[in-house]
Amino acid sequence: MDHRVIEIYTDGSCHAQYNIGVWGAILFIDAEKIIIKGEVPDTTHNRMELLAVIKAIGFSNEKYEHASIVIYTDSQYAYLIPERKEKLKRNLFVTKKGNPIQNSDLVKILINQIETHSITFIKVKAHQKSGSGETDGQINYNTEVDKLVRQMVRESVKRHY
Repeated sequence: MDHRVIEIYTDGSCHAQYNIGVWGAILFIDAEKIIIKGEVPDTTHNRMELLAVIKAIGFSNEKYEHASIVIYTDSQYAYLIPERKEKLKRNLFVTKKGNPIQNSDLVKILINQIETHSITFIKVKAHQKSGSGETDGQINYNTEVDKLVRQMVRESVKRHY
């Protein structure tokens, strides 16, 4: 069993007018800082938040299959998936009105990852400034990944429009 702990900071963003989405993650594996990112057309903000987490877990699993993973996210949506997973599965990923839940494809993937890996989710407040004490590292890397995805959205809009 690998006793390594991989820390991951994730964020996703979407330009509402053009529906251009981006996701990013900063991973700390041993002493190495790794940034992964991607762009997706015709998407939503919530899909990008989920995709950032999914891609980061997948990347970690490729390198270290049995490591423990700590996900830092400012996305309430992604953060609550572990808490909601049993209810979602019990309801077969369908709403009370009988419609598939939004983003069910990605939610199913994330739940599978949660069930097959050692993953802890930590909710980080969005857009904080450092200087508040022991969580400065969390704030700084959350801010860094937030800046990364917002820059990616701006660059994508310039390229496409």
